[in-house]
Amino acid sequence: MKKILLILFVALGTMATQAQEIKWMSMDEALTAQKKEAKPIFMDVYTDWCGPCKILDKHTFHDPAVVEYISKNYYAVKFNAEGNFDVNYKGKKYTNPNFVEGRKGRNSVHQFARELSIRSYPTMMVFDKKGQIINTIVGLQTPDQLLTALKEE
Repeated sequence: MKKILLILFVALGTMATQAQEIKWMSMDEALTAQKKEAKPIFMDVYTDWCGPCKILDKHTFHDPAVVEYISKNYYAVKFNAEGNFDVNYKGKKYTNPNFVEGRKGRNSVHQFARELSIRSYPTMMVFDKKGQIINTIVGLQTPDQLLTALKEE
């Protein structure tokens, strides 16, 4: 009986943990969603090789208070600054012309990251309900630091 209760407890804990996740989307999806329901966009700009980005993702973006606040108040965008995809922003199409399949490293920055003047990772940006940048948060943030920055807008 104790084993069954332990298995049930672990299973419920796993489901609760999975429920505490931000639902990320692409920038194009967020901009399209804004047309249906006006809501600001929170964008996490990261790279695969960025250590602080991984810490931010693992800890801050899984904190229940951060998940709840971002999910309730924003469309959440995950943007790989070295990714190979198109972004349509303010009537212009941005790509990564230097992307080579399988290429890793710091030599293939997306045009959209350049347009946003991203200089370091992680960088988080907030866009208003019309898609205009209103806040930039640079560097690793604890849950409390991020929530404070977002609530000061």
